[in-house]
Amino acid sequence: EKYMNIRYFGHSAVELSGGDHTVLIDPFIDDNPAATVSSAELEASHILITHAHGDHVGDAVSIARRTGATVVSIVEVADWMEAQGVESFGMNMGAAFPFPFGSVRLTPAWHSSSFDDGTYGGMPTGLVIEMGGKRIYHAGDTALFSDMSLIGDLGIDLAFLPIGGLFTMGPNEAVRAAKLLRARVVVPVHYNTFPPIEQDAQAFAEMLQREGAGEGLILAPGETAEI
Repeated sequence: EKYMNIRYFGHSAVELSGGDHTVLIDPFIDDNPAATVSSAELEASHILITHAHGDHVGDAVSIARRTGATVVSIVEVADWMEAQGVESFGMNMGAAFPFPFGSVRLTPAWHSSSFDDGTYGGMPTGLVIEMGGKRIYHAGDTALFSDMSLIGDLGIDLAFLPIGGLFTMGPNEAVRAAKLLRARVVVPVHYNTFPPIEQDAQAFAEMLQREGAGEGLILAPGETAEI
């Protein structure tokens, strides 16, 4: 039975590790009030970015420069990374593409996307990652949309879903998303980082269970789980 480890850093920042590979998603660490590590401690072969907002691009540039990691993202984000002297790989929404650790597919996300300096960041995305024999969906920042059922058709083992409300889905929408995705395990993200997105993750997990929408896995920042 293949397994992989997931580590949560708060907000939407996640580390996936399995075999010889470590992949970071949206590594917003040093300015993240919830984070329990510093970006200088993190290693990665690849960094996946869902969209251009500062709380998702985070420390990707400094981590990539230090580790030599490749940033994988939609083409506009990849072009911006390339301009910062970072090894990058641009994709767009569509099919899965192979990488040494497995594969990545970019999915739609209903949100906005521009860099802090105003540069256009392309369309915001979610990620479907195959790694360590598992299929992971990281929704990025998004509203609820019915085509999540198509993502569910791929067979999702674990989904990272935003529940903060205001900028993304709130808990009620995320439960509906979980039903469409039919994921075995759901990890809430993008909440409690800042006052306007404070949410009760325990209540969300109970709602998931009540609605038969998968098992809620609540990770405190810094916590690791094996799937």
